[in-house]
Amino acid sequence: MVKKGAIVIDVGTTRGKDGKVKGDVDFEKVRKKAAWITPVPGGVGPMTISSLMENTLEACKSQAREMSGIP
Repeated sequence: MVKKGAIVIDVGTTRGKDGKVKGDVDFEKVRKKAAWITPVPGGVGPMTISSLMENTLEACKSQAREMSGIP
């Protein structure tokens, strides 16, 4: 159930029987009520990848500082 005017961020990824990636939200049904809704695919995926890359870089920097003795 979605409140009228809600912002819906669908982060689910499921493969349908046809092999296509789908979200957890019934996009066509919810878009009639939601003010904004992210599609799947193409919604938050790029932000997820960006965040993972940023976290990987920070982990590498942290490990390099630790190995070199720099606080």
